[in-house]
Amino acid sequence: MNVKTEPLAINMGPLHPSTHGVFRMLAVLDGEVIVDLEPVFGYLHRGIEKLAEEKTYKQVIPLTDRLDYVSSMSNNLVYVLAVEKLAGIEVPERAQHIRVIMAELQRIASHLMAIGTWANDLGTFFTPFMYMFREREKIIDLFEMVSGQRLLYNYLRFGGLSHDLPDEFLPAVRKLLKVMPGYLNEYEELLKENEIVLARSMGIGVLPEELAINASASGPVLRGSGVKWDIRKVDPYSLYQHFDFDIPTGITGDSYDRYRVRLEEIRQSLHIIDQATQDLPAGEVKSKVPLNLRPPRGEAYSHIEAPRGELGCYVVSDGSTNPYRFHIRAPSLINLTCLKDMVMGLKIADAIVTFGSIDICMAEVDR
Repeated sequence: MNVKTEPLAINMGPLHPSTHGVFRMLAVLDGEVIVDLEPVFGYLHRGIEKLAEEKTYKQVIPLTDRLDYVSSMSNNLVYVLAVEKLAGIEVPERAQHIRVIMAELQRIASHLMAIGTWANDLGTFFTPFMYMFREREKIIDLFEMVSGQRLLYNYLRFGGLSHDLPDEFLPAVRKLLKVMPGYLNEYEELLKENEIVLARSMGIGVLPEELAINASASGPVLRGSGVKWDIRKVDPYSLYQHFDFDIPTGITGDSYDRYRVRLEEIRQSLHIIDQATQDLPAGEVKSKVPLNLRPPRGEAYSHIEAPRGELGCYVVSDGSTNPYRFHIRAPSLINLTCLKDMVMGLKIADAIVTFGSIDICMAEVDR
């Protein structure tokens, strides 16, 4: 017997714990089935891009930390690369190697949080979440060694770094490289063939390859759909062209594939860090750059493979000490545009799993 139901519009968020911050999903339901969904942004708007235009180039670096506070090192990197391109600043080779080490450590830390919180959305409660935060803390300890901070690092500078690595840093990194493969195997024992994980994520939130490309998705969201695209390979920066690593991809583009891509990317990041620490050259870690930098008139765009995808920075100079225009191309915002297509026809519980598998940080969405 067919039961006639009226469409019901419900709000999820902006304070719902599974919306990962100040984000709202306006869903229209037929029973439990999603027939329409509107992502609603704007609750965390802080005007960072406008603030940056009122500060000197160097003063903007701490603002980039706050764009994606789970990946602060990556945000530092894309901004300094843009300004270095704009001003023609050279970076010592040692500093470039250390930047790669920091970027890959940041990728691991971010992916651990992404997988842990996603597993929590699946209903695993806190076991995988706490396991992964255990290893994330080890990486945060490393960042604290070099910057004195555990969340917002402000470590990179135009022409290099704020200072060199402390003596205890490399031994601690090598210790991490030794133990992390065992921990990754432990995660796989928990999740890879767990029947609840498989039932709740395989075939859920499918993003077809063509749609992923047309929507300009990037990062694990794009690679989970089978597209082998990584900025570190197609447009290398910071000497990535000298490092050997693979690009993991998925098959069907579902939530499970996105989880698997992130886990494999952690293994590749460990491989990159191992190469960068073994070949770390001696020398300076910063070029001489004026305190009040005045790049020549012009514009520059840089982009990197951040943990969430292609993170871009566009800077325009009018010859003064402040950026005339500052804009961020945030992967979280672009990847979110696919959400409606990914959840149509699913049930409301599946929307939570799908949304978590995208892995966003609202601070870079609502700039």
